[in-house]
Amino acid sequence: MVAELATRPQNIETLQNAGVMSLLRPLLLDVVPTIQQTAALALGRLANYNNDLAEAVVKGDILPQLVYSLAEQNRFYKKAAAFVLRAVGKHSPQLAQAIVDCGALDTLVICLEDFDPGVKEAAAWALGYIARHNAELSQAVVDAGAVPLLVLCIQEPEIALKRVAASALSDISKHSPELAQTVVDVGAIAHLAQMILNPDSKLKHQVLSALSQIAKHSVDLAEMVVEAEIFPVVLTCLKDKDEYVKKNASTLIREIAKHTPELSQLIVNAGGVAAVIDCIGSCKGNIRLPGIMMLGYVAAHSENLAMAVIISKGVPQLSVCLSEEPEDHIKAAAAWALGQIGRHTPEHARAVAVTNTLPVLLSLYMSTESSEDLQVKSKKAIKNILQKCTYLPALEPFLYDAPPNILKHVVGQFSKVLPHDSKARRLFVTSGGLKKIQEIKAEPESLLQEYINSINNCYPEEIVSKFFPEVQFMHFCEVYENCLTKRVLIN
Repeated sequence: MVAELATRPQNIETLQNAGVMSLLRPLLLDVVPTIQQTAALALGRLANYNNDLAEAVVKGDILPQLVYSLAEQNRFYKKAAAFVLRAVGKHSPQLAQAIVDCGALDTLVICLEDFDPGVKEAAAWALGYIARHNAELSQAVVDAGAVPLLVLCIQEPEIALKRVAASALSDISKHSPELAQTVVDVGAIAHLAQMILNPDSKLKHQVLSALSQIAKHSVDLAEMVVEAEIFPVVLTCLKDKDEYVKKNASTLIREIAKHTPELSQLIVNAGGVAAVIDCIGSCKGNIRLPGIMMLGYVAAHSENLAMAVIISKGVPQLSVCLSEEPEDHIKAAAAWALGQIGRHTPEHARAVAVTNTLPVLLSLYMSTESSEDLQVKSKKAIKNILQKCTYLPALEPFLYDAPPNILKHVVGQFSKVLPHDSKARRLFVTSGGLKKIQEIKAEPESLLQEYINSINNCYPEEIVSKFFPEVQFMHFCEVYENCLTKRVLIN
């Protein structure tokens, strides 16, 4: 009855207040096996609910009893006991450490060799929940000898066991290159790569996660994942119906692309950039995030790779994310990626500028509602793009709206382009740009004033004086003095 009541959250507090933990503990040693199993199941369900109940299991000295019985009892009890260990260990590193301290790891590893797939699954689940907290706990799982057996588990026919074992390998690999190398050394990559096209979405989700956690640490590990021939197979996962499969596939590609230009080029050659852009367009929210970051990493490596993103129409898609997404962290990632694309050459900057992205970045930077990270990334992206942008129609609105720290870069670009482009000089006058330049108040001998002087020097004095009252007055005084000298009557 307690086990049944523990399945419903509204009953948990009542059970806790009734002191149910102390009542269940002696039942773990009952002479009737079914009572033992059901008592363990009830404890697991309670411990799974919250941290306090999990701590009550530890403080009640129940863990040693469970570990002792785990090695001796039948498969039903083993599954229930492993469930309790998993339920306790999932909440915090401290509770997971308590499980390690009571000697549970060796027993759980023995359970990975059990004949019953359900026992293996329960043990793998508990080991994964312990390993996920930090590198020390993960190392303890490795030292207990779990990794080779988990790799054997992913080769078993049962889909549920494959999923949990792949998840545990992912949890072990994520903390450090050394732990990931331990997983690689027992041949995990080849077996994981073979399951990328498995029809089970949950299994693909875990497999892609494990490969991502391995690839993220170093160039060598990423190259080992690539050598398992995951391309172009992994690109099919970007079109999967399951959104988490899409996200994890994008994450895997991102973790490979970030390391070197050569790995990014391999992804480009396999059609990965276009596939990721299509994936970004087909989903919303956090599912987009790894794909957005992947485009930024690819573009950051070189001019040619950034141009590959542009040719694949990545800039309009990133601009859509920047404008549409409600979450600031996704906007920040899109701003960063656009900055990486636009920072290389005038051609790259123009490709970003023509999508009308710069005003959006400026508004996000200046908005008081934007997060600090979004403001910083927007400012950096604007600066990166402006320093290369020679497409003046995109720059001109910034003369009116930009704050001084951005305005300096805008005026600087005009001072570089106008001296060498007569058509641009004419348009700058007729559009009112030159007039606006004269209205800017710059500190004498500042860099901004140098830029303004450089622009003014592109035009005859009569043109500049038309827009600049101070210059106009000085010019009038000079003319007046000349006229007096020559004794010429003037109106």
